[in-house]
Amino acid sequence: MLDAIAARTPAPGGGSATACATALAASLVEMATSFAPVPDASFARAGQLRTRALELAEIELHAYEPVLEARRLPRDDPQRADRMAAAEAEASRSPLELAQVSAELAELAADIAQAGNPNLSGDAIAGALLAEAAAQAAARLVRINLADGPKVDEAADHARRASAARERALAVCD
Repeated sequence: MLDAIAARTPAPGGGSATACATALAASLVEMATSFAPVPDASFARAGQLRTRALELAEIELHAYEPVLEARRLPRDDPQRADRMAAAEAEASRSPLELAQVSAELAELAADIAQAGNPNLSGDAIAGALLAEAAAQAAARLVRINLADGPKVDEAADHARRASAARERALAVCD
């Protein structure tokens, strides 16, 4: 995967890498919760978020192709602007969901860091940090595609939630 991301190709790129970082964060949270005497809903939810992040990584492999196709249209093509707008809106769907998944995961990680096994708080904190970074990256991808509007605002809200969760997780060390 790392070689594929580093290759001189448009995909996989930032979206897939962000989704993989989210899945890695979810794995850390899942592991930290698995040491509870009886794994609770947090364990199951972390697994669900990991699965969805990996699905989004696959979606991201091809999400930007229609944008590239629309960009190749002649500038004077009467359909170019509409096709660009539609392609960019569609390409923003998976990063927007990824921002939401990452924010939820960061919040879950912060909860585990605060209330879970203290010997595993570092793993939960690492999960929160990775999830927050992924939420920020995903929100930025939405903004790049759409520039402004309600979806950009929604993505930014998810990024803010993730940042707040990161702060809560880091407070465990203070």
